[in-house]
Amino acid sequence: MGDNSLLFMPNVLKVYLENGQTKSFRFDSSTSIKDVILTLQEKLSIKCIEHFSLVLEQRTEGSGSRLLLLHEQEMLTQVTQRPGSDKMKCFFRISFVPRDPVELLRRDAVAFEYLYVQVRQLGDLL
Repeated sequence: MGDNSLLFMPNVLKVYLENGQTKSFRFDSSTSIKDVILTLQEKLSIKCIEHFSLVLEQRTEGSGSRLLLLHEQEMLTQVTQRPGSDKMKCFFRISFVPRDPVELLRRDAVAFEYLYVQVRQLGDLL
């Protein structure tokens, strides 16, 4: 399995974080996307988890990529068995931007910092 694979090894999902780190998750047929999100919430000390999701990045021919938002109820075995999954990466992203970022900062500084890093990286791409 290549470096861009979803799986670190069989039944171990590799999730990329905005700061460049990766987290690995063992899973079985009963592990859902929500299970991974809740584990990340605990590991990263995030309070406002409702803004986050797992996203698949699918590289396309040329330089483009397509992002696919994963549903919380989806099972990891389904995700990793999708056609082309060997060419996808899984990211933990803020997918639901808060209406009031200052309020997010007050409620959850860790989530705010994650949002800041993510938006800053987008700015670097433009």
